[in-house]
Order: sequence, then structure tokens, then C-alpha cells
Amino acid sequence: MIQFGEWLPDQPDYSNPGVTRAENVIPAAGGYRSLPEFVAYSGAADGDINGVFAAKDNDGNVKLFAGDNAKLYEFDSTDSGLDNISKSGNYTLTTPEERWRFVQFGKDVIAVGGLGVAPQRYTLGTSTLFADLAGSPPDADFIAVVRDFVWLGNVDDGSGNRLPYRVQWSGFNNITSWTAGTDQSDFQDIPDAGNVTGMVGGEYCTILMERAIVRATYSGPPLIFQFDKVETARGCQVPGSICNIGHTVFYLSDDGFYAFDGQRSQNIGAEKVDKFFFDDFNIAHKDKMTSSVDPQNQIAVWSYVSNDSTDAKPDKLLIYNYAIGRWSIASVQAGLIAPMFTPAYTLEQLDNVNASLDALPASLDSALYKGGQFIFGGAQGDKIFTFTGDPLAATIETAEAGLATGKFNMVTRVYPYHEGGSVTMQIGTRGLHSDTVSFTAAQAPNDDGFSPFRAQGRYHRARMNLSGQWSFAQGMDVEARQIGRR
Repeated sequence: MIQFGEWLPDQPDYSNPGVTRAENVIPAAGGYRSLPEFVAYSGAADGDINGVFAAKDNDGNVKLFAGDNAKLYEFDSTDSGLDNISKSGNYTLTTPEERWRFVQFGKDVIAVGGLGVAPQRYTLGTSTLFADLAGSPPDADFIAVVRDFVWLGNVDDGSGNRLPYRVQWSGFNNITSWTAGTDQSDFQDIPDAGNVTGMVGGEYCTILMERAIVRATYSGPPLIFQFDKVETARGCQVPGSICNIGHTVFYLSDDGFYAFDGQRSQNIGAEKVDKFFFDDFNIAHKDKMTSSVDPQNQIAVWSYVSNDSTDAKPDKLLIYNYAIGRWSIASVQAGLIAPMFTPAYTLEQLDNVNASLDALPASLDSALYKGGQFIFGGAQGDKIFTFTGDPLAATIETAEAGLATGKFNMVTRVYPYHEGGSVTMQIGTRGLHSDTVSFTAAQAPNDDGFSPFRAQGRYHRARMNLSGQWSFAQGMDVEARQIGRR
């Protein structure tokens, strides 16, 4: 059996050690798994959603929040609507690059929306609307929780002037204490590495900047935090490319995709997908890139605007399985991707999702309806979406090979190996490396389990097309015979 290898678009098609196409699939050991369709989960907001966040209270009850350029919303499972829970007067996010970013600190959900928008607070079990966070914290683009502190990055100076190189943190276990020198609250300017483009919290703070990565470690009074510039060879200029699993941070630098482990960065896309991505990526719309990690599938995913997009909106997903170091791509329109937890549904409430069981966005046994379950999703336009639909139709294409050097060959049979769904096979041929590849018509397997062909050429490749309820694609067997020179 020819087992599907990793997708390596940066390598030549001929004698590529992996596969040359892996579209609408999730990379897995020994092949590829199906990628569910991105389907609508909520009713409509008043504008395009640019932030989604799920929080749990101490009893495990879930609240799902979302935001657009003017309002913050709470998802209502009784009617799938998005209820406006903004403060009085709503908000104005001033530039297309700014978006809502959220954290949970104990019972409080805190959201930032950039310059000119005061950080917002919602206390689970108490609040009905968001309100300005007390203590006069600065407006900020980025937010993180580091140990017992809330951190803000790319902030203002209190007069509406941006300080893109500054980070500031709250008092110890006190989100309303923001006076420097009080309760261990303070700020730090990092003046020689460009703008802060993202932060990842936890035991320490990873600060991504345009030309460096800085790690801030708690040391207690009087310094409070120690700042170490641990990466100076590269930085990150695309805030939406930053996502993490624990303290492993994935990001896009000027020369490709990297994983930062707290000490150093490792290139994860070199000679694999970096060249392909930069050729495909419409950098004029880099502000529309978003990224997130799906820990259940062990993948990091980037949504971006490709050069094929006709409306300047994200239309591609680049997928990286960090457990096995393999990539794939998907043609999916996703304005935002983000992890979330779902509130529970009763059977009666499912009528509000859709009156037809067949039209529900996921099967009845899906975690989507159980409440408190992790769901990978995000938003498209003015609605929250989730990856819970039927498997997307997928295409996997092998490398090209000369079955007998310098001679013509005829592929006669292909035996596909997959689980579930339907499959058709195609054979691509050409007589010279300078020729354009010509593919046969798609052939479904016959009753004997193979797709019959009479595909002649010096060089051959095979394409598997999957549809329906398929779950795994493993590879194929190919039968061919030599027919001499021409």
C-alpha cells in the first residue's frame, strides 16, 4: 500500500516524499482525518463578530460571549440569539485591526477592545451588563492572566496616546488596582523591539513583539517581574497569528511559522509550507488573520485571506498537527476561529436551533448540546459558527513518480483505502516534465474494490476524492504495466 505521507507543497511534485495536496483534511499519523463543516451556531449580531469567548462559573455553568465593533453579546441557548449586554452607550472599536480579546480571572470576565475603549468587566453570577473596569486601567489591545495578575499590552498613556511598546499589570490578585507602585501593580516599557503584538499568560508572560520575544517572570518585590529578551533573531508582526497550547506559542514571523517553548523558537514550516503560504497569503489583509488551537485534535489552525479570495475575506485554513508535525489546508470561510465551551440544551430548546432534526448543525449525540463541552469554532460574518457539520469533501493527491525510468507505463487499477463515505480516484499523467498534467475522469471503485483505468504516460500521480460521511483516508494500491518507449 502507498500510505499517504505528510503534505509538502514546498517540495517538487516529482519524487515528493509526501503528498502534493491535502485539502479539507486534518493530518493524522498514517493518513488524514475528516474536517467537519463550519456551520452556523447562533443568531445574528448587529455587525461582524470579531471576538468569541466562553467562561465557566464555579458550578460549571457556561456563558458564551461575543463582540462586534459596537457591542458585546451573550449567547442565549433558549433561542440561539445574541443578547446585547454592552454597557450603556455601547462601544466604538476605532480601526479594522482592533478586536475584542477576553480573559477570565476568577469569577470575572475582562475584555479589551483597543485604544479608546475602556477595559470591560462582567462578573459571572452577578452582572447583567458589562461595565468599565474600575481602577483606571489603560485602554489596551492585548490581555493575559499571569499568575495572580491581569496584564495589558500595547496600551495608552491615560491621555489617549498609544504606547505600543508598554505592558502594564494589575495589583496582586486585585483587578481594580492599577496605580504603579501599589499592590505590586506596575508597567514596563520595552523600547527596542517594536510594538507588542501579543501576550500569552500562565506561570510567566510571553510577550511577542515585532522584532523580539520577551519573557517576564515573577520575582516579587521590589522588581515584581524580571524581563528577559529570550528571542532576538525574529519576532511577530501579525497579532492574529499567535495562538498557544500551554506555554508552547505558535506564531508567524517574517520567514515562516514557529513554535516558541519559553526558551527558543523552532521553525515548523521550513521546507514544508512556508514558501507555499507566503505565495498564497494576501499580506494586504494580514489584520484579518486569526488563529487558535484545538487540543482535542492536537492542531493549531490559522485562518487567512488568500490571493484567491474575491471579497478580501478569510477563505483558507492552514492546519498544523503539533503532535506529529504535519500540515494540511482547507478551503473554509472563517472570519474568526476560537475555542469555546457550549451551554447545555434541553430537547425543547433544540426547537429554537432548528425545528427540523435533520437541519440541526450537529447530530443529537454531539458534544455541542451537552453543555460545558469543548467545541472548536469561531465566527463567520455576524454569527457564531462551529466545526460540527458533516465532513467536508476532501482531496488528497500523491507525489508524481516515473514507474519505469524513461519508459511509458499504463496504470490499470487503483485500490483506495479509506473509512466511510464515498470515494473516486483520478490518475494524472504527463509524458515530459515540461508538459501540463492531465487527469482522467473520476472513477468510483467497482464491485471488486478497485477503480479501473487505462492511463498512459511516463509520469503518474493519483488523486483521491472523498465525500459523504468519511472519517479516515489511509492510502492506495496502484497496479501498472510497462508499455515501452515512444
